[in-house]
Amino acid sequence: MTSTVRAAGTGVAAFVVAGAGAGVAALVVAGFVLGPHLGNLHNGLIGASFGAVGLYVVHRRPAVREGWLFVATGAAHAWMFAAREYGLHPGPLPGASWVGWLGVWPLPLVLVLVGVTIMGFPDGRLPSPGWRPVVGGLAAVGLVLSAVSALWPVEYARTGLVAPHPLHLPGRADAFYEIARGVGYLLFQLTWVVCVVVRLRRARGDEARQLRVFVFAAVGSGAAMVTGLLIWGSPLAGVLAVPLVAVAAGAAILKYRLYDIDPVLNKAFVFAVMAGLVTLGYAVLVTSIGQLVSGYASLVATGVVAVAFEPLRRRVQRLADRLVYGHRATAYEALARLSAHLATPAGRPLDGICATVADGVGAREVVLWAGTADELRAVSAWPESARPGGVCALGDVPGVPIVHDGRLRGVLTVVKADPLSAAERRLVGEVAAQAGLILELQGTAQRLVAAGDAARRRLERDLHDGAQQHLVTASFELGSLVRLAEASGDADLAARAESARARVLAATAELRELARGLHPAVLTDDGLGAAVEQLADRSAIPVRVAFDVESRPPAEVEATAYFFVSEGLANAAKHSGASVVRVGLTRRGDRLAIDVIDDGGGGAEVRTGSGLEGLADRLATLGARLEVDSGPSGTRIATVIPCA
Repeated sequence: MTSTVRAAGTGVAAFVVAGAGAGVAALVVAGFVLGPHLGNLHNGLIGASFGAVGLYVVHRRPAVREGWLFVATGAAHAWMFAAREYGLHPGPLPGASWVGWLGVWPLPLVLVLVGVTIMGFPDGRLPSPGWRPVVGGLAAVGLVLSAVSALWPVEYARTGLVAPHPLHLPGRADAFYEIARGVGYLLFQLTWVVCVVVRLRRARGDEARQLRVFVFAAVGSGAAMVTGLLIWGSPLAGVLAVPLVAVAAGAAILKYRLYDIDPVLNKAFVFAVMAGLVTLGYAVLVTSIGQLVSGYASLVATGVVAVAFEPLRRRVQRLADRLVYGHRATAYEALARLSAHLATPAGRPLDGICATVADGVGAREVVLWAGTADELRAVSAWPESARPGGVCALGDVPGVPIVHDGRLRGVLTVVKADPLSAAERRLVGEVAAQAGLILELQGTAQRLVAAGDAARRRLERDLHDGAQQHLVTASFELGSLVRLAEASGDADLAARAESARARVLAATAELRELARGLHPAVLTDDGLGAAVEQLADRSAIPVRVAFDVESRPPAEVEATAYFFVSEGLANAAKHSGASVVRVGLTRRGDRLAIDVIDDGGGGAEVRTGSGLEGLADRLATLGARLEVDSGPSGTRIATVIPCA
């Protein structure tokens, strides 16, 4: 049933798209057949370009609302184009007054639709629910302006319609409409600009690039229009550039080669601004000094412009980098932020390294690999989703080597749209040096933890195979002595031997508990699941264990996970007064997630000298972080340990 409904919905959507495409195409073709007139040409180009791009987006991504808004915008302009051309035909054609009227008065409402399309770019949704009343206000203004235009010929002078207004009511509304139109249209444009600026400041990643592409295309079209007006006295250049805005917007919505387009925008911006500055400077210099140096004016102006060109180019390049790639921290700012991150107790040093590089060079991805030349693993990445799995060799991951004390510690790879500049390479090299020190310290700490665990295992085996076995043998001998004393009738000797045997058994039990606390044999022999179940069985509070670990992690990770659960259960039993504790262990890929949750009184915190502080330190050596959430009711401690 569900598949049938889905198929029916797909069929209806395809029918709607086909019908909309046919309608837009018919209106645009009809308008061009009847005209076109220069003052109405922009409606035809908007109708054709936005309609075609919107239909393509809807075909590729039906769930993206912006595609449907593009279709609606294109259809509205196609209708105004065809209707106005019908009314402008010198014929005149039958019903020209009514058809032309239908192509004029909806303009304010169509502008509201254009505003919603711009404000909703790139996904068709407003930046926040707070913008809905703003759109409602714009719609109310557009409705009032459209109503006045529908009742009086207040827009006919600008459109050039020769057919009379069919509803020309008594009285005049020209003065009111001129003021209201000026205020209303200015309000429309300011609202669109503010919304786009707010969205652009908040946007990150792909959405920021989508917005930059759209804004760049729109500004380029406006610049072409202004240039045409200044040079040729005609806005035709800007009008002809309108389809490029739709094409750029469609490419941004579909994210087609979105990263590759960043350098194009950057270089195009620099070229356009520098061409304008050089032309303007040349004209000003020739005009100002022409009277003084006569025939040498061009030569002198060329020399001055050439001297000033390079400093101007550098400044424009920095502006282009800021506009296209967003804010990039200077080397000093990047290293200062890294120092602040490393000083934060909860900060992950390697994550801070990747974030610093990404912020400093505007990278798309940064991955930090650690290990030897033959065995490198990705231990951190920005963004986290870019972190690959598996093992690679040095030649497979080209990047900046991380070297400390003459030894290779890893590689730092950077992926960005344009090549690294010399300053950016220096920044990456400086951060890589810091990464080498961090990797060395972490490696030393991990070796110390591993050595401590190995010493605990050896001590546990020595106690089990040595002192514990001697005590067990002594308890057997004392048991035999008890039986002999009872057989001989010496009750006093039997009682004293039984008392000694009981003390030996108690000492054996205490020694067994001591050995288990050092490093439980069940963890080594049977794995983490059996060891956690044993902890749950010995807990004074009921424990529910959810264990989903497909393969055994490394020994140091197993030991850390065991002590994590042990510390959590001990704290719950001593301090929480909980009725039940839930323990969860889940391994996905090379990550082991652990949480211990109780329903007790809460109030747990990491204090100096506490077990949680020692646990946090141990986790840090494995690149993990202790999370403590303990409110008025209940406590949750959690972590995610890398298993690579």
